[in-house]
Formats: sequence, structure tokens, C-alpha cells
Amino acid sequence: MEGKGKKLVILGAGESGVGTAVLALQKGWDVFVSDFGTIKPEFQTELNELAVRWEEGKHTTSEILDADLVVKSPGIPDKIPLIQTLIQQGTKIISEIEFAGYYSTAKTICITGSNGKTTTTMLTYHILKKAGFNVGLAGNIGKSFAKQVATENFDWYVLELSSFQLDNMYEFKADIAMLLNITPDHLDRYNYEMQNYVNSKFRILQNQNKNDWFIYNADDETIVREIEKRKLDVQLAPFSIQHEIQKQGAFADEKQITININETFTMSIHDLALKGKHNTQNTLASGLGARILDIRKDVVRESFSDFVNVEHRLEFVAKVHGIEFINDSKATNVNSTWFALESMERPTVWIVGGVDKGNDYSELTELVREKVKAIICLGTENQKIIDAFGGMVETIVEANSAMEAVAYGYRLATKDETVLLSPACASFDLFENYEDRGNQFKAAVRAL
Repeated sequence: MEGKGKKLVILGAGESGVGTAVLALQKGWDVFVSDFGTIKPEFQTELNELAVRWEEGKHTTSEILDADLVVKSPGIPDKIPLIQTLIQQGTKIISEIEFAGYYSTAKTICITGSNGKTTTTMLTYHILKKAGFNVGLAGNIGKSFAKQVATENFDWYVLELSSFQLDNMYEFKADIAMLLNITPDHLDRYNYEMQNYVNSKFRILQNQNKNDWFIYNADDETIVREIEKRKLDVQLAPFSIQHEIQKQGAFADEKQITININETFTMSIHDLALKGKHNTQNTLASGLGARILDIRKDVVRESFSDFVNVEHRLEFVAKVHGIEFINDSKATNVNSTWFALESMERPTVWIVGGVDKGNDYSELTELVREKVKAIICLGTENQKIIDAFGGMVETIVEANSAMEAVAYGYRLATKDETVLLSPACASFDLFENYEDRGNQFKAAVRAL
């Protein structure tokens, strides 16, 4: 896309916004950056070094409506008046990924899903790196895709994509697309219509053709139903942990995983670094991606056994007097927490709560009855949690800080039990973000 002399407005000056500015300047755009919140000092410095005009704490409407193209941060909803005005006047609004894609010839593996996408993205990247691919990591994770397109020369990218990023992508194409699962999340951004959210996730398939691949979870009824509704001209590679998949695809039983792409690959489930059923699904998806690229079996095997998972995702923190503390702060929805509770093998004191995104806690009922001995609410509005689980566990307490929650956990758990932080909610009431929440939790555990 020709940028010379044209005006690009970037809304949001986080990692992706600043990265977009770097690439846009390189391509000759006249760039203006606007953030309604505050811009982190390191990003301010970078924008100043680029000599880009920027503002924080406001949106100057006249400047923004004058844009030839707008790159919007995924966190900004479409319903705000400024975005509505831009849409009405016909200004094109895209995501950073779409913008970077205009200037990239690299091939892409794109991963989306309500849960598991960070783990699967990291594992896929780990395998490609080990196999000697010239590969970058971007999207919802790591460094900005746009900045890497400007400053690196990768042949491949592994991209983690949220539904919000996909919403503003139009011409972009994934060479290999993965859809891990679809469960209700962020419905507040989709007019509380599940189908809108499903459509958003399925945008990962747009522009794909018969030479491209679609890896998907054959156990997810929503995905299977949606595939039946669509005519897909793409190579399909399903994975399942419930039934055997004979042709190209992958499956797992209690003992081993089997991947049927370019010859059969098998590996004992006990040799996988990632534990729990949901992680077996993540492993199958990554393995399919690797074998589609014909990465050698011994490289895949080694990658599966030595992978270290991301921070704040079922992360073991410490054992204090026989009590195990686990940080799953990245569980910002009910479904993520379901996976966390499902993988608990000892009586659990569960720390839950934060900003509720319209959560339905009923799907956790069975697991809570079976595994949870006490609940610690860590949020400013806990009544919904108390109402949902009040009759199931004998102790429910409320905490106003990570320090207080950990102190309660230490008191309520005994030797050979687990204290699990898995909030099922966003963190913006008491913390900056889920990383801040996880880091405060870990600091409090280490201070015991």
C-alpha cells in the first residue's frame, strides 16, 4: 500500500501502536498517534525519537477524522462515538496485523481460540525455532508484528490473534490457520450475540485457498457446526482427544498422541512437557502445524518434551510447608479456569474474581464440588461468586489485595493441598493487568 504523503492515524500507543508508527514512517506515511489513556514513558521516548506527533489523555477529533487510514488498537471497541463517526464517513479502520501484512511477504501460522492460544503459539514457535526456521513471534504476544516487518527479515511468523485483531483484518491471509476452541468470551463486545463472536473467530480462514491449511478442534461442537455451514476450499486437519482421526489429523487417548500428516508420528503422553487435557489439545494443534511443514519427527519429539510454558499460565510458584501455590492469573474467563480446576489433583483453595465480563459460573459447579475446599474472592465486586458457590464450599472469604489473598490461602490450606490463583475475570479493578496480578501474587507467596 502506497503511503507517501498520506495521513495515518494510530489510535492507542502500546506495543502494537508504536510498532505501527515505526513501519509507517519507513513507508512514507505522515503519522499521528493518539491515546485516550496515558502512554508509558518508554513508548513516549520511542515516539519522540521517531519525531512522530502524538497526544495522550485525549483524542483530537479534527486530527483523527482527517486520516486517510486508521490503525486501531484491538482494545478500543467499535461502539465509541469517534469510531462510529470514522465508519460513517467511510474511513478505513484496520488492525496493526493487517497494516503489517501489507508490507510482509513472510509466510504465517495464525492461531486463535478462546483459550490456549498463547501456549499453542509459544509451543509452535519453539518447534520452528528448534527446526532451524528463520521465524518471528508476534500478534497478541511478544514484539509488535509491524515493528518486526520494519526491522527484521523473517521468512515465517507465528501469530497469536485475538477476535478483536481479526475483526479489523480484511486482506490478510494465514498460510496455516489454527482454531483451538470457541467458548463464550468478550460477549460484551459482540452485542451479547454468540454468533457474532463465532464469525469473528472464523475470520482466521479469510482469503485461504486450497494450498492453505486449517487446523481445528474436532471436539468443539460450535466449530464443527460452523464448518458444516461453510464451503471451505482449504486443506483440513482436525484434532481430537475424544475419538480417533484416521485420515490427516491428530488424536490422543490416555496413553499416546498420534499425528497423521506426512507419515504417522506417535509419542507417549507421559513424555509431554505440558500436562492436562487442554494442553494435550494445544500439543496436537502445534504438532499438526509442525508436520504440515514436514519438520522432522525427532525435532517435534524433543520440542514436546522440553517446552517451558508461559508465565501466569498454571505456573508453579513455590511450595511452602507442603502447600503448593500456582499462578494462573492469565485465566481471565470461566473456560480458562475450568481447565485449571480440571487439572488440579489435590484439594484446592481457589482465588477467584475481578472484573466480571458477564460470566456464567454454573459450568464450574461440578469441579468446585469435587476439588475446591475454600474460595477467596479477589475483586471489588464479589457477590456473584458468593451467590454461585455459597452452598458448595464451607468457607468463602474476601480479599482486597494479592498479599491478603495469599495470607488467607496459607491459612486455609494444609500440607499436600494447593492454593490456585485462577480468577476467571479481568484484573482492572485492583491491578493494571493480569501480569501485574500474577506478579503481585508471586511476590506475596515468596514473602511468606
